[in-house]
Amino acid sequence: MTIFSCNSISKTFLDNLLFDNISFGMEEGERIGVIGRNGAGKSTLLRLIAGHEVSDSGIIAFNNNMRMEYLEQLPAFAASDSVLHTVMGAKPEVRGLIDEYENLCKLMSEGSSEELETKFANVSHEIDLQDGWNLENDAKTILSKLGITRFDENVMNLSGGQRKRVALSRALLSKPDLLILDEPTNHLDADSVQWLQDYLQNSNLALLLVTHDRYFLDAVATRIVEIDRKTLFTYSGNFEYYLEKKEAALDTEERTSEHERNKLRNELVWLQKGAKARRTKQKSRIDWIAKMQAQPKVVEQKNIKIELGNKLLGGKIIDVGNLSKSINGKVLFKNFNYKAAPGDRIGIIGANGAGKSTLLNIIAGRIQPDTGWANLGETVTLGYFDQETKGLKDSQTLIGTLRDIAEFIDTGLGKDRFLTAKDLLDRFNFPPRQHHSQVATLSGGEKRRLYLCTILMKNPNVLFFDEPTNDFDIQTLNSLEEYLDNFLGVLVIVSHDRSFLDKTVERIYCFEEGGIIKEYPGNYSAYLEKKEAAAKLQKQSGKAPEKQTVSAPEIKIAVPSQKKKNSFHEKKEFDIVEKKIAEIEAQKSVIEKYLESGITDYKELSAKADELAKLELSLDELTVRWIELGEKMEA
Repeated sequence: MTIFSCNSISKTFLDNLLFDNISFGMEEGERIGVIGRNGAGKSTLLRLIAGHEVSDSGIIAFNNNMRMEYLEQLPAFAASDSVLHTVMGAKPEVRGLIDEYENLCKLMSEGSSEELETKFANVSHEIDLQDGWNLENDAKTILSKLGITRFDENVMNLSGGQRKRVALSRALLSKPDLLILDEPTNHLDADSVQWLQDYLQNSNLALLLVTHDRYFLDAVATRIVEIDRKTLFTYSGNFEYYLEKKEAALDTEERTSEHERNKLRNELVWLQKGAKARRTKQKSRIDWIAKMQAQPKVVEQKNIKIELGNKLLGGKIIDVGNLSKSINGKVLFKNFNYKAAPGDRIGIIGANGAGKSTLLNIIAGRIQPDTGWANLGETVTLGYFDQETKGLKDSQTLIGTLRDIAEFIDTGLGKDRFLTAKDLLDRFNFPPRQHHSQVATLSGGEKRRLYLCTILMKNPNVLFFDEPTNDFDIQTLNSLEEYLDNFLGVLVIVSHDRSFLDKTVERIYCFEEGGIIKEYPGNYSAYLEKKEAAAKLQKQSGKAPEKQTVSAPEIKIAVPSQKKKNSFHEKKEFDIVEKKIAEIEAQKSVIEKYLESGITDYKELSAKADELAKLELSLDELTVRWIELGEKMEA
């Protein structure tokens, strides 16, 4: 059953058309991931569906009696209340009954009456009917899984990340028909991300989400919708499926565009030779030329181009000895030692509040340790990308933000080593129309991209990243990973993003119980393998597993069923497709040689070009199918 449908939706923000005339719907139980570049309108689309904004045109229709919960990137709470009561407010009718029940208990302790006993019985019965007795316990369980254990604390005293987790807990507790999540994994540690992933996979609710976490997206989404060049494209599969189909679609699009460009060039030559619309066919050709020339040029969506050098490092880089730090009586870490070597690529993980950011701040010299030392070498130029995007001023322009740092940037790379602030903005995918806009006009992801630019333009040779993937689009993450792959300095990353850690680090430091920071060689997946092997060994030896700050998820993960072997018909289809590909390639070769023979009959030339285009499109479709069938047989 369809729970909502968007029909011909358009939306403009600050004179910038985000998407135009898009339509899509959602069925019960579907889990849709919305992807697109920063500023494409992903969060805006969620807000439109949630009813927090109004579209310029079009209609969004909902199924009657559908219950919806929306978690925005920066949630706010209307009232000052405890964490527990705020989350229990997800079911206001049940919470109201429990409050009334507690009040009746208090009154009856002071003196009972027939009227009070009747009310007490009625309220108790109503709580039974609504399965309300477990509400408090369920709220505490979800909060604990997401790293929140101080249930009585006022929500107004929480950090932004803690508020996000409280709001997420409230949304999950409500068990809506449609759950809309905007970057739900921001501010979650790895254990909490895994728990949320398992929870959503095993739930029956419909889910619409925006996330930068590629592992999370691949595991949770059953359909991908992409906002690309103001249009919506849909892919009926997870993120890995999207990547495969997107690559094939881009290749087909490029082939088609190249053919149309070639055809237009040939037709323009014909037109310049004095062709006139005397006959219907000639008029059609002239009309086609006019139509092609009138079409708006498709602006190619390029990834950001990070080509910046880094300064040479001396022998002393980072020297940390016997480092200890406690806050409010809680030991974050003790006796931590680390001496950086050239090319170190370190990932730091641990539960929320464990002290990961504190450790980075101490090494950077921003705060003092309780004991021990942390020194940076004289040749170190530190680039510190923190969570708060410090240093950006909303009232400043983009070009002004960069010029406050430097007008010219020495990349140290080749003859074109010097870049202007304008050049750098272009490379970070900020078009000229945005250069003199205020920072306040940027989306959250665009602000993070600008902040990244201000850090890297200083050519650092030591990089500290504190949750760098929050709010970045997937294309920016790919570009950043490519840059870091070629980075010659020392890299230290605090992140919950498992995919990002797998691609960027070669050693893991994990915050464990008792203030211990333990080292694990390899990336995040290697760390997980070692932890799982250790847990298995403990189980076999009969020892109790170590306590975890956030316990592992208790939800059973459904194991995907083994793929069925290809049927006889699929194998037969593979042979037929392979034969057709060979036939089309042979036909294509004949036409290409004919077109290269120097023929001057433009009528024949146009006909052959059209025939070639059709063959190429057929070849693309057959090749995609041939690959799919081949992969099935290999599996």
